[in-house]
Amino acid sequence: MTMDRRQALKTLGQACAGTATAAATVGTSGTAEAASGGPYPDASPGAVGMLFDTTRCIGCKACVVACSEANDLVPDTVLANGLWQMPMDLNARTANIIKLYKEEDEDAVGGEYSYVKRQCMHCVDPACVASCPFKALTKDPENGIVMWEASQCIGCRYCEVACPFEVPKFEWEDFNPRIVKCQLCSHRLPEGLEPACCEVCPTDAVIFGAREDLLKDAKSRIAAKPEVYYEQKVYGEREGGGTQVLYLSHVPFTAIGLPDLPDESIAWYGTWVHGIIYKWLLIPMIVYGVMAAIIRKRWHHHEEEAREQAKKTGLPQQI
Repeated sequence: MTMDRRQALKTLGQACAGTATAAATVGTSGTAEAASGGPYPDASPGAVGMLFDTTRCIGCKACVVACSEANDLVPDTVLANGLWQMPMDLNARTANIIKLYKEEDEDAVGGEYSYVKRQCMHCVDPACVASCPFKALTKDPENGIVMWEASQCIGCRYCEVACPFEVPKFEWEDFNPRIVKCQLCSHRLPEGLEPACCEVCPTDAVIFGAREDLLKDAKSRIAAKPEVYYEQKVYGEREGGGTQVLYLSHVPFTAIGLPDLPDESIAWYGTWVHGIIYKWLLIPMIVYGVMAAIIRKRWHHHEEEAREQAKKTGLPQQI
């Protein structure tokens, strides 16, 4: 069960008092229910997502501007001296970005290059959700969108460390900071609108839809032009347990910043490792608790002996 703030403070207070059971609770409660799909989870039947195709992106960055406007983000104009929006990467003001990969070989004539769109991947079994001790990050059981709730967040930034895609960003400069990441324009979906980035893309390099349909679309593109797409593969179908944002690319996926992940769920793996650690950590904590109880009992016995001796001798009590 995930703790709320009051429960956490109570538990931490008990831990400071030295109780073994409280320490065990602190060790396990944060991730006990987060990873739910096992090592190879299935996306929910209603899971939605996006498909990005590098062969169609022209690098216009219309999606970057549309994302900022739709989500009330202050444009990042630092590098342009306030003239235009020019973020270098995802940050506290940018939840969606277009980046450029260019072949490093200087001798290559017209070297290979590619644009790539980066945002939250909305993992099937998100590591950020598994790592959050207060359930500030949750995954919608119906559409699979990973959401952040300000009222639950304590600013620990565990989600930043846990995410294999380095997506969540923290507002360091704000008095009341928040975690900034793509939430798939979830506020637009009930109105029948699609994510702003998909709506404005002039070449349909990024499209929105049901994850199942997007997978079919991606595989049909590969079947039609197998020589175009790298390894004839849809990135996100299985990587890290699967993602709801899928990629097709004409260059290696690692070149455009997507990590080479195993098929196993990152969240499941992390929770499994933690479970082993805390399981064995519990044994010395129990031994410590027993020893502390014995020492406390003997100390009380020593106090009683000292009081009795003081009464007999008439000397001031010294303990």
